[in-house]
Amino acid sequence: MIFTLVQVALGGAIGAVLRYLTGVGAMRWLGAGFPWGTLVVNIVGSFMMGVIVVVLAHLSGTRFAPFLMTGVLGGFTTFSAFSLDAATLYERGDVTLAAGYVLASVVFSIAALFAGLLLARSFAS
Repeated sequence: MIFTLVQVALGGAIGAVLRYLTGVGAMRWLGAGFPWGTLVVNIVGSFMMGVIVVVLAHLSGTRFAPFLMTGVLGGFTTFSAFSLDAATLYERGDVTLAAGYVLASVVFSIAALFAGLLLARSFAS
């Protein structure tokens, strides 16, 4: 268990650094008027999650999943895990459940963010 935790922690540190560098690079390249860095990491992270899931399955390399999927990609973007969960539900034939998951995740996450803003601002006033 401790080895798995070390894998996740190390991968998370690497992913977080990659996220930061991607955000800085996207802002320099594309400008600061739109959250390009977040968009780029979400798209790249989701793409890489798809690649890594297939490669690890074909190579019987699931022992690297904590480092690569939870750690590196989790530090880079949790959107990749969300995308994989939605795709898994869809591929199982649970199209309605997948759509509900996507809708609930987006709506409730944004609502929770606003709730957090309101709560924190009420204490900061």
